[in-house]
Amino acid sequence: MIYLDNAGTTRMDDSVLKAMLPYLGEQYGNASSLYTFGQKAREVVEEARKTVAKCLNAQEGEIIFTSGGSESDNQAIMSAARYGTLKGKKHIISSAFEHHAVLHTLKKLEKDGFEVTYLPVYENGIVRVEDLKKAIKKDTCLVTIMFANNEIGTIQPVAEIGKICREKGVIFHTDAVQAVGHVQIDVEKMHIDMLSLSAHKFHGPKGVGALYYRRGVPVYPLIEGGAQERNRRAGTENVAGIVGLATALELAIKEMPEANKRMTKLRDKLISELSKIPHSALNGDRKNRLANNFSMCFEGIEGESLLLSLDEHGICASSGSACTSGSLDPSHVLLAIGRPHEVAHGSLRLTLSKFNTEKEVDEVIKVVPKIVEYYRKMSPVWDELEKGERKHVI
Repeated sequence: MIYLDNAGTTRMDDSVLKAMLPYLGEQYGNASSLYTFGQKAREVVEEARKTVAKCLNAQEGEIIFTSGGSESDNQAIMSAARYGTLKGKKHIISSAFEHHAVLHTLKKLEKDGFEVTYLPVYENGIVRVEDLKKAIKKDTCLVTIMFANNEIGTIQPVAEIGKICREKGVIFHTDAVQAVGHVQIDVEKMHIDMLSLSAHKFHGPKGVGALYYRRGVPVYPLIEGGAQERNRRAGTENVAGIVGLATALELAIKEMPEANKRMTKLRDKLISELSKIPHSALNGDRKNRLANNFSMCFEGIEGESLLLSLDEHGICASSGSACTSGSLDPSHVLLAIGRPHEVAHGSLRLTLSKFNTEKEVDEVIKVVPKIVEYYRKMSPVWDELEKGERKHVI
């Protein structure tokens, strides 16, 4: 099997699993208990909090452990909205191609009377700071813009966005689920007020994440029922998961320079070779993207058919976000960068990890053109395009 859907989830590193195992077995104490057995678990959780904070250049008291990126996004946005309401500010700024954990939360707030401005991301998939400056108003309570896009991998000018927000006194949240562990992040230097992350995106376990919030930024509990996480997130602590998150993040930061160098080489090879397929187009900026992300549209085919054929060849890939894999609608991300519906349907996303090899990439480069050609020969639409009865879009 060749696994190239690492933006969806990653294989847990062996060292992470090893670090977690004691807390899945004999050291099963509840971290909120007062007796020694429980307090040993508490010590491990707090040590993990220090590790995560250090990796982000934050303070340990600024980290809340959650169930993952979606919960962290929801808590950050709903907290800023609640605070904004108290201050009489009900305007939020975001981008047109955020993850649905952000977009669906914003849609909910719009029904509750909030005004949301969705900044365009243009063909290169990058927000322009000039647009942000123009969009900020006196009643803007939050700017929430993702660090790196989950489908096309483009990296946003987060430090510039953070600086503008800080100058204007507006809370800045970034969904950094795809970026943490893959890009160097300094929440202080980048003027980030809140940041979401999820362990399973950097070779940690599923079901655990974190929310960073700058000291002084109001954060309200999304889940009620207990005093855990300094009264900001009720629920018995997932000790093993928290240990796994911290171990995986520390390892990812350590390995990042070499891992990114390797993945960039493989990514660029994929882009260079698969771009040779006629009437294909890379999605997003070629250079200003995550080291592991390849996203391309092929005119005249359906992405679902391509994925099924790749699966028959033992290649795991995706057409976009795993959260919308059951939808027949084209990706909102691809539509946001200007891809027509018929082209957006023919998308392929390949996302690498440190475990992928050049041999695997070479196999993909050999297989994909053949599959694309096969489906084009079967397509009446492609036949019309080739005969000139329709115009090619790309």
